[in-house]
Amino acid sequence: MNWRDLTAEALASEVDAQTVAVLPLGATEQHGPHLPLGTDTVIADGLVDSALKALPMGLSVLRLPTLSLGQSLEHTAYPGTLTLSSTTFQGMLNDLGDAVARAGCRRLVLFSSHGGNLADAETMALALRARHAMLVVKACYFDFPPPATDPLPEREQREGLHGGALETALMLHYAPEQVITAKVSHWPSVDFTALADYRWLGAESGAGRFAWMAGDLNAAGVSGNATLATAAMGKALDGHYAGILAELIGEAARFPLSALRGSDPE
Repeated sequence: MNWRDLTAEALASEVDAQTVAVLPLGATEQHGPHLPLGTDTVIADGLVDSALKALPMGLSVLRLPTLSLGQSLEHTAYPGTLTLSSTTFQGMLNDLGDAVARAGCRRLVLFSSHGGNLADAETMALALRARHAMLVVKACYFDFPPPATDPLPEREQREGLHGGALETALMLHYAPEQVITAKVSHWPSVDFTALADYRWLGAESGAGRFAWMAGDLNAAGVSGNATLATAAMGKALDGHYAGILAELIGEAARFPLSALRGSDPE
């Protein structure tokens, strides 16, 4: 159920001990010449909506309104990027978590489609856990295992996380009219150019990863081979990642809150 579609009375009657609130975290930031600024938000909405459709009947899940602004400092050198400071973004997560707890819900999934949101989500998940004795799950589809027969080659799995084949394929599935196919290209990541002979140091991969601004990966601000993307690939990836998210939400619903030490909220 959508949180915003319910009356206050209906929401109060919906929440029980197993109810899971899901907060999609998107972003509004540059995604190269071929994808719209709202790419991360479109993907967050698409994956969450697909996951909710895959849930078993009877599971109580409340979908919170998607946050379309996040922490996008790394993309601020490019036009159109809207970013919140960490202080502001953490404050939003804190206040929304408090609101979920006030509604009687003690299970919250923070699902992000943008890697830049993760550090702040991690910080606030712990704060909410400590304050409300609630289960707070942080998840990003980038961290989900790839399909058994991954349509993306190994190199693209490593370098194509921003504007590459993965995001382009999902956008071709969710919103093909927003993809400028004439501008799709291959933008090699610094990991495969200047750092090709480095063993441990990397930007997107490596045992030691350095903090980067988008232009450090590639001057275009994106990385990966978007020419590999197809709508069929996007449909398959949607089914795969949404399936994992649905299972994760189901596990969050049946997790015993008594396993959390100090499980009585303040």
